Amino acid sequence: MKRRPINKDKYGISKHRYLEVIHHCLQYPEWREELENMTDTVKAIQYGQEGKGSPSQASATERLAIKRAELQEKCERIEQTAIEADADIYQWLLEGVTTDYATYIYLRDAKGLPCGDQKYYRARRKFYWLMSKKI
Repeated sequence: MKRRPINKDKYGISKHRYLEVIHHCLQYPEWREELENMTDTVKAIQYGQEGKGSPSQASATERLAIKRAELQEKCERIEQTAIEADADIYQWLLEGVTTDYATYIYLRDAKGLPCGDQKYYRARRKFYWLMSKKI
């Protein structure tokens, strides 16, 4: 997907920071899927691995809980930022910033985005500006 960079003077985000924020947000679907599927702490025994390195200090349940909390925090940060950027269209904005295929036209025609392109793009720029300050 082709994205035009944000005006650095207006938003204070460099081209590379903008790309970093975009790629951070594009991981959202992966994090959601991982959260849905990450429930089992039981792993197969790996023979021949006994005694290698120091033993883990945390149990499998603790590691799972920590990983789930980290993923949940990342997802909530993106969701909250979409709400902060524009509460009226945050559902469409969330899909637009977390997927490569969701263009304004797609969101308008297929998903029923209830606003014009200027409002959507303004909200999206604000979202990236806010996310840049949070990550």
